Amino acid sequence: MPNAEVLPLPEPDTADTGPCCPPLTERPMTAAEAETAARMFRALGDPVRLRLFSAVASHEDGEACVCDISDVGVSQPTVSHHLKKLREAGLLTSERRGTWVYYRVEPAVLAAMGRLLTPPAAG
Repeated sequence: MPNAEVLPLPEPDTADTGPCCPPLTERPMTAAEAETAARMFRALGDPVRLRLFSAVASHEDGEACVCDISDVGVSQPTVSHHLKKLREAGLLTSERRGTWVYYRVEPAVLAAMGRLLTPPAAG
């Protein structure tokens, strides 16, 4: 049996809003929703973390080995630090397979982020 460690996303605040929040134009955010959204945006506010998140999200099957995405111009310990911040913000999950860690962006996270910034439909 492989040595696997799955690090889960934080539990969503409510079942109907997914991992984050309703669209900004729908209603004012609650304090908890604002904290969740701010944590995600803070994590993506760093250029290295944004590049790592993009590398994982655009990788084949939406999953990438750290060995495939670590060439972002910083040292390996710094890459690990940034990937940890993305996991803590609920943007990535990870699984250890042997000596490598594989990262994944959950489709629900991308959908929730897109929904948060989607303008209201013209009626």
